[in-house]
Amino acid sequence: IGNFRTFLFGDILRRHIRHSGYELTHVMNITDVDDKTIRNSNEAGMSLREFTDKYFAAFNEDCATLRLEKPELVVRATDHINEMAHAIHQLQDKGFTYNSDGSVYYRISKFPNYGKLSKIDVEGMLAGARVDNDEYDKADARDFVLWKAPKEGEPFWETEIGPGRPGWHIECSAMSGALLGETFDIHAGGLDLIFPHHENEIAQSRSAFGHAIMAKYWMHNGFLNISGEKMSKSLGNFLTVHELLDQYPGEVIRLLLLSAHYRQPLDFNQDGPQRTGWGGAAIYNAGSLVLSRSTFHDNVGAGQGSSLLSEVGKAPGDGETHISNCTFGGDNGSN
Repeated sequence: IGNFRTFLFGDILRRHIRHSGYELTHVMNITDVDDKTIRNSNEAGMSLREFTDKYFAAFNEDCATLRLEKPELVVRATDHINEMAHAIHQLQDKGFTYNSDGSVYYRISKFPNYGKLSKIDVEGMLAGARVDNDEYDKADARDFVLWKAPKEGEPFWETEIGPGRPGWHIECSAMSGALLGETFDIHAGGLDLIFPHHENEIAQSRSAFGHAIMAKYWMHNGFLNISGEKMSKSLGNFLTVHELLDQYPGEVIRLLLLSAHYRQPLDFNQDGPQRTGWGGAAIYNAGSLVLSRSTFHDNVGAGQGSSLLSEVGKAPGDGETHISNCTFGGDNGSN
């Protein structure tokens, strides 16, 4: 359910954008190839597609349970490998990469603005130091992998830059460039994606496409905690939507995950769903009254709630923004 705080924030955001009168193209990418997904599919003795299909189906079921609107485009990374290879080829042609042992790396020293989103200092970074893992922390900021050489037991693709598979970070740059355009309006995701993922996306996209920004606005939601500690698989303190459905309806879970400001941490405890349940009942009782009011759109849609977009973080160096058609990309994180 920690991940679903991100998706519910995206759901509220897209509903607000549409209700405010904008046309919307919302893209959600599904990361169905990365280090963890490959490792777990091998351990399960399943092909990558077979393994990820199972979780993709469960994800869609949970989205329906929590009443999420479906984005205009839901796309899988493995269906866009050629676009990723082409983006890497563009970076190669512009001198932002180097090869080592069959893999391709992005040289962050070539991008002076690296670190502005996540506010990290890369001055003391060892020149030429590389990281091959998809996920790492700020202490390991260094050149990151764009394309991984084929390895025994791992899937790979034949492309214009040779055989291999993409690193996690290039996926979003290539897919957003192909589906939303080389720049777009809003990029969303959890706080844990600011570094390294979103930082690396900005470097890739701006370097490949030659624009001053990747996205006009960046919106990051806070974590869901359990007793003050971040909910995560690695800590073993996570709950799933399916587990909570044994005790509470989906509407109560949805309301609980929306019960704090999107940027603030939200603490889950056993009393939370009960308190939210009373709120849910009140919403059900009042729903027919609210929805029947003929003035609902006039009172709410004509500007109330417009402060949401005024709160978002502007990309460094971005100028004044006027949006008529909103393009919106959201990361689902790695599986």
